[in-house]
Amino acid sequence: MKKIPFHKIHGNGNDFILVDDRRGILKGMGLRGLAKQVCHRNRSVGADGLIVIVPSKKADFKWRFFNSDGSEPAMCGNGSRCAARFAVLKKIAPKKMTFETLAGIIHAEVKKETVRVQLTGASGLRMNVAVPLAGHTRTGYFINTGVPHLVYLSENLSGEDVQAVGSASRWHEVFKPAGTNVNFVQIDGPRKLHIRTYERGVEGETLACGTGAVAAALIAAALRKASSPVIVTTRGGDKLIVSFVQDGEEFTDLHLEGRAEVVCEGTLYI
Repeated sequence: MKKIPFHKIHGNGNDFILVDDRRGILKGMGLRGLAKQVCHRNRSVGADGLIVIVPSKKADFKWRFFNSDGSEPAMCGNGSRCAARFAVLKKIAPKKMTFETLAGIIHAEVKKETVRVQLTGASGLRMNVAVPLAGHTRTGYFINTGVPHLVYLSENLSGEDVQAVGSASRWHEVFKPAGTNVNFVQIDGPRKLHIRTYERGVEGETLACGTGAVAAALIAAALRKASSPVIVTTRGGDKLIVSFVQDGEEFTDLHLEGRAEVVCEGTLYI
């Protein structure tokens, strides 16, 4: 049995288990299986994902990020903020840092519990996507903010069946083979949004999704209903700040900012 030190950190309720593996303490362990094991909320610590920190030749460190189902996506906005907070706590990196992800190099700055990250960019914008669902067709908007996101606009956010519609949309043939995360967004003003998100890899609604918040803000801006910076209120009630530079339907200089709070630290027995 191995003893593995860990921290649990959440960003707006999006929670992660973080392990410093720069010295190879996880050597020989299947990380996908480990993620499924430790993220189980009844049989272990429980979390939306596992973040493993390893050395990098390109940045202050590299992460391996896994969803609770063991899948390894290219990016996670709130996860990246929690990784940066962890890196400062463990003296892995300075308060202004870079780290390597499958989506590219992420720049981050930590100021106490507030973390601001610069994302790698947005691509693949598709407006007015018709998504056939049971008994009707719903119009959505698609963009990749490091991972794919579908955005549905909503006038009754609390009444949305996020699980049913999210699951049906996430696996829809329109978005094969990668599938998509699904966001339900209520626009409250030119700089205010509310959001609920169905996350692939978790296969359910989470309290927050950073790349989803960015996707929602960019779609609202593309529709000329929002402008930078945008304050996005997540299901957990916390707020994320999304800022960007817009040129028509092109977006650059994407930043995501919010709190990353330590829940606990301890030892995993694997």
